Amino acid sequence: MVILIALTSAILSLFTTSTPASAKTPPPADRITLEVQTVNGSGCPAGTAKVTTSPDGTSFRVTYSQFVAQVGPNAKPTDIRKNCQINLLVHIPQGFTYAIAQATYRGYANVASGSSVMERANYYFSGQTPTERVSHPIPGPYRDYWRFTDTTDIASLVYAPCGKDHSFNINAELRATAGPSTPPNTASFITMQSTSGDVYTDYQLSWKECDR
Repeated sequence: MVILIALTSAILSLFTTSTPASAKTPPPADRITLEVQTVNGSGCPAGTAKVTTSPDGTSFRVTYSQFVAQVGPNAKPTDIRKNCQINLLVHIPQGFTYAIAQATYRGYANVASGSSVMERANYYFSGQTPTERVSHPIPGPYRDYWRFTDTTDIASLVYAPCGKDHSFNINAELRATAGPSTPPNTASFITMQSTSGDVYTDYQLSWKECDR
């Protein structure tokens, strides 16, 4: 699947007004395009993940229709862990590079007492070492929407090498676990889906000028 998205800003602030640690360099004025090369994984089979842009074309959002991890009497052994990997290629003006400054994940969870679920994610530029995964557990009992935001400090931003376009990979994962004190025949699940306007994933990029 290939989707071309026109971007006109240096920071892809995905439908959010919060401002994470970001580079001081203003956004490049030239045209930027984002190419979604692949979306795959057990949590996002073909046709079940969608990438959309904001009306002004300066941000993107990922929604899912089958990203669910669950445990319980009707769950398969493979249902306890689901993942989705998105590979994107960002075409940027010469002299600039980018890093991921913030990622916001949203979803819904129904967790029985004694059980737990978890969302975690990491990213990496192709050819580079993946970042450490950031995990967000939700212990039961819990039944509500959830939201987690991972923000990278300015000093820790990992920028793509300068000189050419570089793709980056975003890995998102959901897990569900039943504990020893979980009542028998009790199900728990966690979703990252598009069934509600509150359930989606946002990513924000930070930009800087390359050394001349």
